[in-house]
Amino acid sequence: MIATVTHILPLAHIRRARMLPGKGRILARVGQEVNAAYVVAEADLPGSHILVDVRRILGLRRAEQAHRLIERKVGERVEKGDILAQTGGLLPKVIRAPLDSTIVSIQRGQILLEKAGEHFELKAGLNGVVSEVLAERGVVIETHGALIQGVWGNGQINSGMLQFAASQADEEIHRANLDMSLRGSIVVGGFIHKPDALDAAEELPLRGLIVGSISAALIAAAQKCTVPIMVTEGFGQIPMNRAAFRLLKTHEKREVSINTNWNPEIGERPEVVVPLPSQGQTPMDAVEFTVGQTVRILSAPYAGEIGTLTAIRPARVTLPGGLRAQVAEIRLENNQQISLPLTNLDVLE
Repeated sequence: MIATVTHILPLAHIRRARMLPGKGRILARVGQEVNAAYVVAEADLPGSHILVDVRRILGLRRAEQAHRLIERKVGERVEKGDILAQTGGLLPKVIRAPLDSTIVSIQRGQILLEKAGEHFELKAGLNGVVSEVLAERGVVIETHGALIQGVWGNGQINSGMLQFAASQADEEIHRANLDMSLRGSIVVGGFIHKPDALDAAEELPLRGLIVGSISAALIAAAQKCTVPIMVTEGFGQIPMNRAAFRLLKTHEKREVSINTNWNPEIGERPEVVVPLPSQGQTPMDAVEFTVGQTVRILSAPYAGEIGTLTAIRPARVTLPGGLRAQVAEIRLENNQQISLPLTNLDVLE
């Protein structure tokens, strides 16, 4: 069975293609050293369109009638609330622009509006060297260093010195342990349960937060936060797995990058990279489950625990809920032996 791999590696060769959502301008060059927040490319994205059907809204039979009532011309800029068309009389019916836009077409009694597109800036995402430029589309950035991947992030990118607000992997981050000594740092803690931690992170400000878990009630607030937030385990009050916590601890006070973009559809995961002078090997993103692997448990009551896979039962087993699944034997770090379906595990390497 193919296993999902979460990389928690002390040394790896890291190669990332950073791509624009459409054609744009490349601002970096091959051989250039960049940090995570450096803008390597940019693009002006096309705007969205809205069709205003004047004939239908005013209840007219012919498009020509509607056309005579339209008070705007193609190419004209309108602001939200501006009149697009109106009838005469003492109680005129009025059609107003639903948003700031440009009129791109007027045909058959219909007005096509285009909302201005956004200017998109593509950040490097990690501290490294540009190894390849992909014309009009993006760049490839490479580095060697420690790699710690998470399961969720809020889409922000930055770099800074790694510091700890918690001495244990199961310690909560809150306002009281986010003091001025952490300002401008990427901070590690166990979990976030209260909104005051997010408020304090913004106020300091921090350059990043790395936690084992975050309360599901705070997801919306975390998504609005400008501070990058990476979650290594999931939602709730799950401690950070000890392998990630220990590896991060060995790099305390080092400069690291944090990229919390998260897109499961294309395999993009939030990650922290610690650049190192040594050269590592390129890791694999998927492997077969095999005896001897270090695995992490994804389900309660052992969520976040890590252990060694000691055996895989050859036949499927009927679970208490009636489902049949392939089961593995795992020895936890405390030497406790447990059995779990392979689907409840991922491989740490």
